[in-house]
Amino acid sequence: MNMRLSSLPAAVWRRSVLGAGRLFAVLVAALLVADAHGQATGKQVADAPMKPVVENADLPRVLLIGDSISIGYTVPVRKLLSQEANVIRPLTNCGPTTRGLEGIEQWLGDGKWDVIHFNWGLHDLKYVQAGTGKLAPVEGDRTEQQVLPKDYAANLEKLVQRLKKTGATLIWCSTTPVPPDAKGRVVGDSQKYNALAAEIMQRHGVETNDLYTLAKQRQGEIQRPADVHFTPAGSGVLAEQVAQSIGTALASRASQ
Repeated sequence: MNMRLSSLPAAVWRRSVLGAGRLFAVLVAALLVADAHGQATGKQVADAPMKPVVENADLPRVLLIGDSISIGYTVPVRKLLSQEANVIRPLTNCGPTTRGLEGIEQWLGDGKWDVIHFNWGLHDLKYVQAGTGKLAPVEGDRTEQQVLPKDYAANLEKLVQRLKKTGATLIWCSTTPVPPDAKGRVVGDSQKYNALAAEIMQRHGVETNDLYTLAKQRQGEIQRPADVHFTPAGSGVLAEQVAQSIGTALASRASQ
């Protein structure tokens, strides 16, 4: 039976209001305690890739370096590894290797890293308008690849040498495929740049997480048409392999 509050006796109405107030206070207190507990334990997981995480001092530290493909899988990787590691990324798109050379010191910071999972490629191989750096049609006037293959290899060599100095376990992430009709990129260029990277990683003893093959095998299912980016579900698929490769590296370090 529905009854308006105004029709209730005054004493009953007061008890109802007071009871609701006490319930609200209890709920607020519970939320505050939960939040404080999360901050104290460091087990909160950022719900956006560019949001800083609250670290758990008892867990190892993992750094993800990469472009928008890595931005897409950052949050699911954090969730998959929430009990195993603090998963952190630079709060930016790490772009081509030229940007990597500019930003690597800031991204590494002063802290200790246990595992660094990294990639550059899709921004290096893309075609841009000369002098502007803006994505441009491959056959357009005054267009050029943002970083030529020989320069990509030289830049990547410098970056790997710097990353090795951290003492972290390094995992190179192969560059995912360029699908047909993707603006400003050529199908097959990922393979060319991956081949250059593979030689460098082999020489330095760096393990490779082959996201290229995973994405290529399921390209029609997980990648957007005519777009190098992935659907949310596709990013989740990539995240599973990324998390697995990082988890294996962490377990290997722990056993040493």
